[in-house]
Amino acid sequence: MKIYSIYDAEFRPYGKVLQGYDTAELVEAMNNIPMPEAGTAYEPAIDSLEACAIFNKMSVQAYGGMPVQLGMCWGYNTKLNCLEYHRDSEVNIGNCDFVLLLAKQDEIGEDGMLDTACVKAFAAPAGVPVEVYATSLHYAPCQLSADGFRVAVVLPRGTNTAKPDLKLECREDTLLTACNKWLLAHAESSEAKGGAVVGLKGVNIDIAE
Repeated sequence: MKIYSIYDAEFRPYGKVLQGYDTAELVEAMNNIPMPEAGTAYEPAIDSLEACAIFNKMSVQAYGGMPVQLGMCWGYNTKLNCLEYHRDSEVNIGNCDFVLLLAKQDEIGEDGMLDTACVKAFAAPAGVPVEVYATSLHYAPCQLSADGFRVAVVLPRGTNTAKPDLKLECREDTLLTACNKWLLAHAESSEAKGGAVVGLKGVNIDIAE
């Protein structure tokens, strides 16, 4: 598939590049966190990252004063597997160049399924803060080298923590897998095998191909 840049016009419906943030301290702190042996890891909030000056600036400027968390997704991945969304934007900052696989909520069909042919790939340079809109479906970043990736993740406080108790009243309720996290899985993914709702049809995209 074609990999666009986050600076291309094609990215505008999905998010924007944030200006005016010094990410050097954050990138250094990310580099000090060991890589997993395989696969990916995710922590919603990491003390060493939240100790960086950018943490408060993200809360005040990027989120207008809302309480936020600064965590990280890191490891090794080249596949789509799933797509998720939140009720708000997410900000990503990589320690190296990485790729986001994105689609839009309005591309989900009336049957609750999204065709992976709708997914587009966008490359983001190291150290650049990238806002991914609430209407953009996204999931784990993809690596562009054998070294894997480390991507900081800024979200409103509490996102991706324990799933709240709720009475299932509609299909969307079945997609809620954590606090403020609605997930559509591909049938080939480990998430689907673990019970997540299958909401993606088509090829499970692998950018390594």
